[in-house]
Amino acid sequence: MKRTVYTEEHDAFRAVVRNFVAKEVTPYFAAWEAARRTPRELFHKLGALGVLGFGIPEEYGGPGETSFKYEAILAEETAAADGVSFAHYTINTSISLPYLLGLATEEQKRRWLPGVASGEICLCLAMTEPGTGSDVAGIRTKAELSEDGTHYVLNGAKTFITGALNSELCIVAARTSPATAEDRRAGLTLLVVPTDSEGFGYGKQLEKLGLHARDTSELHFTDVRVPVENVLGEVGQGFSYLGQNLPRERLSIAVNAVASAAAAIRCAVEYTGDRTVFGRPVAAFQNTRFVLAECEAEVAAAQAMVDRGMELEDARELTAADAARIKLFCTEAAGRVIDKCLQLHGGYGFMTEYPIARHYADTRVSRIYGGTNEVMKTIIAKDMGL
Repeated sequence: MKRTVYTEEHDAFRAVVRNFVAKEVTPYFAAWEAARRTPRELFHKLGALGVLGFGIPEEYGGPGETSFKYEAILAEETAAADGVSFAHYTINTSISLPYLLGLATEEQKRRWLPGVASGEICLCLAMTEPGTGSDVAGIRTKAELSEDGTHYVLNGAKTFITGALNSELCIVAARTSPATAEDRRAGLTLLVVPTDSEGFGYGKQLEKLGLHARDTSELHFTDVRVPVENVLGEVGQGFSYLGQNLPRERLSIAVNAVASAAAAIRCAVEYTGDRTVFGRPVAAFQNTRFVLAECEAEVAAAQAMVDRGMELEDARELTAADAARIKLFCTEAAGRVIDKCLQLHGGYGFMTEYPIARHYADTRVSRIYGGTNEVMKTIIAKDMGL
């Protein structure tokens, strides 16, 4: 189906991104996956390309107000290039940066934003803890104000933190006061913690099913001193801030899932056209054509939802319920489509040298992170008045 969300300016940007991926990512990606980490240098190159500071005002070194569609193009082009990635780019730019843009003081913006735009500073977000997962209100990491009121003392642990090894700043959700019986969400605060702080420790690097080029680690904090000047927003309002940015995060997950599903169809079309069985191309069999037709229709529907979500995000009208609908439908659809496309590859689909295997492994987590799809159903049901 013809898409109408992009302009000629977007198309020109896409060409630049496609060239960058072909030159700076694809030739090295297998080595990055084997190392379970992408070189920090990639973010310096992305900074030079001008794609790290979307939304950062010009006075801080960024391009100013920009459409979310540019970030979607990055996802589409990396997915199309055999499912490569810009490491934890989405965590850095689509998910973490909006917290600084929306909550940082003027002094904090001057201190952090120029480095983010240039790639000198990478960001990660530390929310999830062992045993808390999607239940953000259950966070137990504590930050206690010092007696002289100059800093917080941070103690606790986080898990499933992507990009921490390549980040200079970590946005940490911590409890600065106990939850109340009336509101267990109360008392959470966001702290911007330099990763080279004394007491900021890395646990084991986690071995994942997919997304192998993105480091994912456990973190632990032992009496980390965080200056009060690094509080992001108001003390005790962390939960509401996290909720404000979740719709954009969930849209971003959906964008990546649909892009991967579309790429998987292209992989399957190419493979079944080349592969012969009983003297005929696999694509010549009715079952193959019907399966691919089903996949194409399902991705077209998911793409329409994503495109509508991008329009709503640009208009600042994307609601939590609509983002949940988009994430639920698109990630479930991507899972079904990629599974079918892998099946059409036969035994070769199970071999990691084939891009379809990467799409399959990398996309599975989209139904889990950013809030599980079971949580998405709860949000949707609540919006229905149920």
